[in-house]
Amino acid sequence: MGEVTAAGDGPAYRASDWTLEALLSAKGDQRISIVIPAKNEEATVGEVAARIIADLGGLVDEVVVIDSDSTDATAEVARSAGAKVFSAREIRADLGSVPGKGEALWKSQFVTTGDVLVFVDADLIDWGTHFVTGLLGPLLTRDEVRLVKAIYDRPMIDATGREEESGGRVTELVARPWLALHRPELAGLVQPLSGEWAIRRSTFASFEVPVGYGVEIAAVLDTADRFGVDAIAQVDLGLRTHRHHRHDTLGLMAVQVLAAAERRRAAAPGGGSQDASVTLRQYARGPEGFEPRVSEVGVGERPAGVTVGMPAHAERGTRAESR
Repeated sequence: MGEVTAAGDGPAYRASDWTLEALLSAKGDQRISIVIPAKNEEATVGEVAARIIADLGGLVDEVVVIDSDSTDATAEVARSAGAKVFSAREIRADLGSVPGKGEALWKSQFVTTGDVLVFVDADLIDWGTHFVTGLLGPLLTRDEVRLVKAIYDRPMIDATGREEESGGRVTELVARPWLALHRPELAGLVQPLSGEWAIRRSTFASFEVPVGYGVEIAAVLDTADRFGVDAIAQVDLGLRTHRHHRHDTLGLMAVQVLAAAERRRAAAPGGGSQDASVTLRQYARGPEGFEPRVSEVGVGERPAGVTVGMPAHAERGTRAESR
């Protein structure tokens, strides 16, 4: 295993640096929760959950799917695969509910019990459970590490199954240029917006959390600001294939990433109301020429979990479990 270096110095690890047996020994009495945020992912969420449970049952204490208002059979498929399934809307209903990936991750704090949280996307196609062991390695073996980010090759597959180009367009066109301009010490982060990452519960619970796709860049910036760049580790997981978004939907993601980053550059975390939004105007050709398409993009943030009654180990919250 290579010596740990700062995130600004590039990747330090490969997933193969740890065996399952070594991690079981390093785990001690810590609990590990896998969190899978999902919305309308019935085609893939079951396999993601089932493989983690089958391969890593001795290491992982729980696999939790946070269902964000799915209209398909996501909840049923995930439950059949052995995961605990919770409705994001029903978790801590007293705190309200807003749409978004960050909202699902924030809500997961109230229904998981792990000392370490591992976030895994629900739409994975080509992947392996080494994603989980790789992300856990630095956290279970190095006390100074607070956040672990995945890096991987990201082929983009078209409708016919042909590889078009690499994914990560918001990373290359938004996140990386922003970091180069404003946080060059983090320029060595290969994929700052990667959807697979792991963090200590105590760290995540101390952060304000954007409700949308700004959650990943916020975690990176908050960890660096609070604990230093050396608290962020990167692990090469090899290949990751998943469903990619249409280019016009990426504008909404970019707004959320920029809103979270700019808020932290201004040293003013906290998006005000969880319902805060900005108006994004995009254009597409129509019968009368280019016509505007207007979207309200959520850029609010949730308060730090520790400020809203977060116990050291969150209660299971079974009353919110999806029926």
